[in-house]
Amino acid sequence: MIIRRENEGDIPAIHAILRQVNDIHAALRPDLFHTGETKYTAEELRAILADAARPVFVAELSGQVVGYAFCVEKREHTPTLYLDDLCVDAAWRRHGVAAALFDHVTAYAKQNGFYSVTLNVWAGNESAQAFYESRGMTIQKTTMEKIV
Repeated sequence: MIIRRENEGDIPAIHAILRQVNDIHAALRPDLFHTGETKYTAEELRAILADAARPVFVAELSGQVVGYAFCVEKREHTPTLYLDDLCVDAAWRRHGVAAALFDHVTAYAKQNGFYSVTLNVWAGNESAQAFYESRGMTIQKTTMEKIV
């Protein structure tokens, strides 16, 4: 498996995986997410690719992109690398791809002087929370809401 920075040729594969993660979120929060949609358009992905403060890493197996990690560098006060989205194609889950991506992100953070890696997990996504806890993450804070 190769973990590398995204390039424009990866956009179709990333879009397919974005749909998969969106559908997971739609099952948890149909009020916020709609099945079959994606978080980013192809144009937005190109803009992210051009932004040095928003590194995207992809996992590649046999020339095929099977997962990604979207990051955002936050350098105000305490430098933090925010892991905006990490997802693996459904056919490749439970094969170590997510762990390899996460470990790559944390190594990148350490090499680039970040204090921590942070992320959000939707309530109800116990498998994601368990995965991140297995990689050494702990709960930093809880965000609450009241729908009005």
